[in-house]
Amino acid sequence: MATLVFDIETTALPLENFDDAQQEYLFREADKLADATAKDAKREEIAKFMSLWPFTSQVVCIAMLNAETQRGQTLFVADDFEEAEEENAPVKFIPCADETELLAQFWDVAKKYDSIVTFNGRGFDVPFIYLRSALLNVPISKKNWLGYRYATEPHCDLAEQFTFYSVSGRDGAARRFNLDFYCKAFGIESPKSHGVTGMDVGALLAAGKFRDIAEYCLRDVRATVELYKIWKERLAGIK
Repeated sequence: MATLVFDIETTALPLENFDDAQQEYLFREADKLADATAKDAKREEIAKFMSLWPFTSQVVCIAMLNAETQRGQTLFVADDFEEAEEENAPVKFIPCADETELLAQFWDVAKKYDSIVTFNGRGFDVPFIYLRSALLNVPISKKNWLGYRYATEPHCDLAEQFTFYSVSGRDGAARRFNLDFYCKAFGIESPKSHGVTGMDVGALLAAGKFRDIAEYCLRDVRATVELYKIWKERLAGIK
């Protein structure tokens, strides 16, 4: 069975995209605070979270690799979508004019795969791209990635597997760590080792550094592939 490993990067939409009623709703908790400093801090905190919600943000990059061949492509939104590519490169970097084109290309690739592997894809990546695709009226070619939670087919979410489905809660033996922490623990090169994190995506997009976002996203996927191999060899089948 062909298995696709993928990751997405997102960034908040401009605040002016939302009308007064929407903005009032988004910042309601902050506006309840009487202290001006506390209010500003709360508004800033909410603004940071906006990049994590599909109704207030957008997908700007999706990196994908075939788990078996480690060949694939990285789709990313860019102003210049005429970028030249190395002819036989194992991973193609494909600039897209906008999010709609990016998602359409993603679903065209996804339909060729039987299963997927993600890190926290059940909690974030998959519902995010489902909702963004619905908002933009982009046809979804795979609608079974949020099925039975306690199964690894068709969706193996490594964040679920390394916590044994949160068996011990937030502080027990199987507490959850981020991808960076798992990578360092298992001797895998961390995707953050090049000095870029998901928190930098908005600034990189504003600076026109589209390829930097794409390369960071691909590092996330490469790390996920290596973590998947370890899980498959050492932990798969534990119940």
